[in-house]
Amino acid sequence: MKIANIEAYWLRCPIPKEKQHRSDYGLLTNFDMTLVVVTTDTGLQGFGEAKAAVGSSGSCASIVSCVENELKPALIGQDASQINRIWEIVYNGTRDHYALSRGRKFPILGRRGLTISALSGIDTALWDIKGKALGVPVVELLGGSCRDKMPAYASGGWAGADAIGEQLKGYTEKGFSGVKMRVGVMDETVAESIKRVRAAREALPDHIKLMTDAHGTFSVPEAKQFCRGVEDCNLYWFEEPISPDNRIGTAEVRASTHIPIAAGESEYTAFDVRDLIAEKALDVIQPDCAIIGGITEAMRVSQLAHTYQLELAPHCWGSAFSFMAGLSVAFASPSANVIEFSLGGNPMMYDLVKEKISVDKKGMLSQPTQPGLGLTPNWDFVKEFKQ
Repeated sequence: MKIANIEAYWLRCPIPKEKQHRSDYGLLTNFDMTLVVVTTDTGLQGFGEAKAAVGSSGSCASIVSCVENELKPALIGQDASQINRIWEIVYNGTRDHYALSRGRKFPILGRRGLTISALSGIDTALWDIKGKALGVPVVELLGGSCRDKMPAYASGGWAGADAIGEQLKGYTEKGFSGVKMRVGVMDETVAESIKRVRAAREALPDHIKLMTDAHGTFSVPEAKQFCRGVEDCNLYWFEEPISPDNRIGTAEVRASTHIPIAAGESEYTAFDVRDLIAEKALDVIQPDCAIIGGITEAMRVSQLAHTYQLELAPHCWGSAFSFMAGLSVAFASPSANVIEFSLGGNPMMYDLVKEKISVDKKGMLSQPTQPGLGLTPNWDFVKEFKQ
């Protein structure tokens, strides 16, 4: 089963006006993603997502170019079932034979950034192919599911202090037992973020998990001030309090509060996550399968979470393909407790594929059962929104 072709498509779909929201990324009017398609010489196809941005919109032209002009020539003819070997080929380049024979990395200069995002899409597509070839879901290839069902938390929460409670209660009325809201520079002041969180906590029953996400926009002093202001709000976690470039600062924020700190969605490879752990910077690890290095690297991060007794909570804000990749990793990982479920306007989650992704009335997600990632692209959608 050889790799016969690798294609990448930049998709940009408008978000209906009534589903648009404004955050520190601005008013999100479009949703972008890079769909990666790997085709074998048997005609079997696998699908993955590569991300150019953590937010919903961003140019994907460079990732498309990387996949088709840099990585594809090196991978055509490779055995599609040898996923670990292919990962090493991409990460180590022309020195891959040294890496494979000596058991350590000889990485290319582009060992972070868009090259790893491009690798992420290819890697996920290869797992999809392998699952389809064997007739089993990806989670089975990862060792099987640790549980039958897992609770999802509703990811959204952009409303002001006067409406945030109503917005989040709208999520819990759909069955979600956990909700996440955005804070940070979008609120202009730390005091306003505190005000919004306190309004949210007052509106929600005590048993509802409440998470906050600053998108890395606070300074260290601001993050500490925020933590002091919401310390009695029983936050389940505080996500990306400051810039991911400042790991020491993140550790300083964590040391100043009892609120669990979450991070990892902006990191590339398990090496970056290892460094966060070494700095004692986090309690919850959030790898994104479309950024970290695919399902392969997300599982390596899962092992770090298991070893260091940290919670694993894959970042699942993206298309249906990165969502199902993250879901598969979470179900296979004993360290995972909850799954992120986007409540923003997301056509890539619902219109890009033929299958329907949803939670049950109790806000629960069942373990995957269909071969591969269990998703089929809507090619009419791809054709319409391909850039």
